[in-house]
Amino acid sequence: MTAHLPSAPPAVVRLTRFTKTELTEILGEGEDAFGVAWTGLTWRAKQEHFGIERDGRLVAHTGLVTVPLSIGSIETRAVGVGGVAVAPGLRGQGLVRSVMTAALEHARTIGPRYGLLFCRTPLLPLYERLGWRRLDADVEVEQPGDTTAVMPLETLWTPLREGAEWPPGPVRLRSLPM
Repeated sequence: MTAHLPSAPPAVVRLTRFTKTELTEILGEGEDAFGVAWTGLTWRAKQEHFGIERDGRLVAHTGLVTVPLSIGSIETRAVGVGGVAVAPGLRGQGLVRSVMTAALEHARTIGPRYGLLFCRTPLLPLYERLGWRRLDADVEVEQPGDTTAVMPLETLWTPLREGAEWPPGPVRLRSLPM
C-alpha cells in the first residue's frame, strides 16, 4: 500500500517586475483583466510582486504597495494588496492562498498595522476564508485632478500586527486605489 503525502505548497518567488506582459501570461488577453473597468477609477501600480511559476510560466500573482490613509482623525499607512491573479485553468488549487500568504508575510515586515484590499463582491468568500475582514464603511479614494471617489468595490482589511484592530471613523485612502 502506498501512502499519499499531502503535496507541498507551490514555491512563491519575488518578481522583479509585473507588467501587462506578465498579467497576460497569467490571465490571457483582455482589456479588463480584473473586471473593474466599470468603476471608472484610475489605479495605482504595486511596488512589490510575488508570483508562482509552473513549467516556466507565471500562473499566479499578488502585488503590494504601501499607501497613506486616514481613519477618523488618525493618519496612518496600510499595505495595499492588489493585482491578485491566478490562471483560469488552475483556480481552486490553493494558489491564491500560497501567493497571498507569502505577500502578507513580507507585508508584516514593512511596518504598517493593516493590510487593505478592494474586491468584487463574488470574491468576498475567498478573501474571508483567507482571514480578511470586511470593512463596512465607505472608503474615499483619490483620483487624478485632485478629485475623490467613493470606492464602489468591497473593502477588506487584515491585521499585520498582533492585536491590531481597525479604528472607527471615516476612511480616506490618500492615494489612488491599488
